[in-house]
Amino acid sequence: MDGTTHTVTNQPPPLVGHDVYTGDRALVAAVERHLGEGQLDEAREELTALGRAAGSAQLQEWGALANENPPRLRTHDRYGHRIDEVDFHPAWHRLLGKGVAAGLTSAWTRPGGHVRRAAAFVVWTQVEAGSGCPLSMTHAAVPALRADPDLAVEWEPRLTSTVYDRELRPARLKAGALLGMAMTEKQGGSDVRSNTTVARPLPDGESYELTGHKWFCSAPMSDGFLVLAQAPGGLTCFLLPRVLDDGTRNPFLLQRLKDKLGNRSNASAEVEFAGTRARRVGEEGRGVRTVIEMVAATRLDCVLGSAGLMRQAVARAIHHCDHRRAFGARLAEQPLMRNVLADLALESEAATALGLRLAAAYDDGGEQERALLRLAVPAAKYWVTKRCTPVAVEAAECLGGNGYVEESGMPRLVRESPLNSVWEGAGNVQALDVVRVLRREPEALNACLREIGAARGADHRLDGAIKGLLTELADLEGVEGRARRLAERLALVLQGSLLVRFAPSEVADAFCASRLGGDGGAAFGALPTGLPLRALVDRARPVG
Repeated sequence: MDGTTHTVTNQPPPLVGHDVYTGDRALVAAVERHLGEGQLDEAREELTALGRAAGSAQLQEWGALANENPPRLRTHDRYGHRIDEVDFHPAWHRLLGKGVAAGLTSAWTRPGGHVRRAAAFVVWTQVEAGSGCPLSMTHAAVPALRADPDLAVEWEPRLTSTVYDRELRPARLKAGALLGMAMTEKQGGSDVRSNTTVARPLPDGESYELTGHKWFCSAPMSDGFLVLAQAPGGLTCFLLPRVLDDGTRNPFLLQRLKDKLGNRSNASAEVEFAGTRARRVGEEGRGVRTVIEMVAATRLDCVLGSAGLMRQAVARAIHHCDHRRAFGARLAEQPLMRNVLADLALESEAATALGLRLAAAYDDGGEQERALLRLAVPAAKYWVTKRCTPVAVEAAECLGGNGYVEESGMPRLVRESPLNSVWEGAGNVQALDVVRVLRREPEALNACLREIGAARGADHRLDGAIKGLLTELADLEGVEGRARRLAERLALVLQGSLLVRFAPSEVADAFCASRLGGDGGAAFGALPTGLPLRALVDRARPVG
């Protein structure tokens, strides 16, 4: 005997060495639908290169290492000087460098930039979602800074750069910079108007000294932060540099790092301001209005990030079931498992289609598209991020007990999956924002109805869902208590309209039957009989 106790069989190979972008047919179709001919060739080349990198063993290892070695807080150096720094594993810096170089902060500088970046963000989230936080905030800060043209001229080239510079030094000396934000405080959460941080004007008329705290400061090693504080004229937005122009550290006292359920690679901190210098962005008293475009952009990234997590979960589940055999056949060929996989694939494709459509609205920039975003973004953020967790959990279950083991990668997806629903306003905040827009901005509803109406008459179940939505919208009396129901229906009808117009007929038919026609189940895997489940799974299979 040679000492061998067993031979390993019936185990799938690692899902590496594939093109995450090209293998995602729904994502490729969305990009090609929204980009013009002059942009498509370059975008295809960029996204294919990123997709191949994202599917490589090297980047997958970096993602695992960044999560297995979370950031550590260092309040003081060896000599007792206060430094307030966070140490990251080298894999974190490699990932951030790759993300910045891939243009994940530069959507504002090129035609079709938002669609291209949105697709890249979906791909990148599948490597390591934590690094998406600083990339997202840096991207989203650009429209907020444009409230002050001088600040925009100074900072925008740094934020849209493809150079990652991790050193703490004055931003004016850097070829690229990252921006974080710190809005919420201990007493308020999403109710930022109750913030107590005070901003005292300085004699130069532009600078202020901030005193107070922030309960959540995302990416505390960034080069600057957008923060809210109470100035003499009311709640105001400020840009707070990490290092001052003379090279000294701005007082930025890191009290502790959050011990989070997921998003382990990324640092989130509690921070104190004590005479901390900042520059006003926009007018005093208009802080919420100044940051609202940043919030909208990060909310769209929540949609895109959830779409990416769902896609990765579905890809891993199908890959496993393609290679695992039970009861004489591959799992993917078993009728009930095929139903589960097809149902998961539908949810993933619907999320991708809606996220890319909203990114295209940013690229268009017209008034109707801006109006569409004001209503569709909170509805999409509410629904798509809510669907991410059940998709991740069900996909992990497709691996059986193996999906509960860290080495499978599925537990990391499960832990990450609730984050986007919580970040930038949890479910109730999004649903109430939908109601607020409906009441105040009829042009936003008109824009959404035009988008939905483009598919009217193509599917009777979609037509029925549209009719039901219009009935809901006709009576906004006491609507707060049913705001979630309204946001859900709006998002589902938007998804159905997109799939009916642009997806293969088998995808649209299955979505309308199960999500709009009532012929589905409360759990995944209850699609009605007669649907082409094999075709749905084939479309979602991670090849390339």
